[in-house]
Amino acid sequence: MLNAGSTVAMDTSSALSAFDRQLRRDVPPGDSATRVERTARLVRHVSDQAHSWTGVVWTDLDDDTADAAIAAEAPFFRGGYEWKYYTHDLPVDLPHRLRAAGLHQGELEAVMVAEAAEVPDFAPPAGVELVDVTDEEGIIAATDVHDVVFGQDHHVLRERLLAVLAEAPETLDVVLAVAGDTPVSAARTDYYPGTEFAGLWGGGTLEAWRGKGIYKALVSHRARRAQARGVRYLQVDALPTSEPILSRIGFTRLTSTRPFTAPPPRNS
Repeated sequence: MLNAGSTVAMDTSSALSAFDRQLRRDVPPGDSATRVERTARLVRHVSDQAHSWTGVVWTDLDDDTADAAIAAEAPFFRGGYEWKYYTHDLPVDLPHRLRAAGLHQGELEAVMVAEAAEVPDFAPPAGVELVDVTDEEGIIAATDVHDVVFGQDHHVLRERLLAVLAEAPETLDVVLAVAGDTPVSAARTDYYPGTEFAGLWGGGTLEAWRGKGIYKALVSHRARRAQARGVRYLQVDALPTSEPILSRIGFTRLTSTRPFTAPPPRNS
């Protein structure tokens, strides 16, 4: 068992290179409804299913090629499309160019990465149990928690998770933190076959249960499960609320990311 002081410095340059290569340039399809399309200058995920994600994941652009590449994406600029920009992407004014093309700039998130084996163990607080989800009822409970915590409707995520649970359950872990019979937090892990990475998502906790260590317990629980599967790196797109917690338990900020999304359709 690991303890809170057993962290080892990670080679951030190698980790960022592996991240760019494995989860961006050479990324596999996220699910059976998605295909990966590669051009000379970018890689995009494309899906015709409402519950799957469509957008740009990697680019190799410069001052001379960026505008043409953005213009070539115009047919995809519709609801659900996202250009996933990273702050080390070139050219340096790429965000300005994306805004000029009509895409909406989202919130900046820190790309946090840790070696799974170096994440300490944290037990949940007294009265809280971590439950691994294996069925539709658990998926519904997890997304219901997300609805309350984040103030948004997660029915699209629910559809995607149910599809993954039915088609490729080995690529997904979902875990609930439960107090008595009440789910108070929910999180998931997405596994990317053929890569060294797993992505940690969610972790939203009901307001009355925040500050008790539930988020840390969910992270370490998923780290142990990922480690058992041979995963080397854990990756989180962290909001400012979770970045300090992750930093304290061994995660390192490799870069930052910001979504650029197509505007919603105008009402007729």
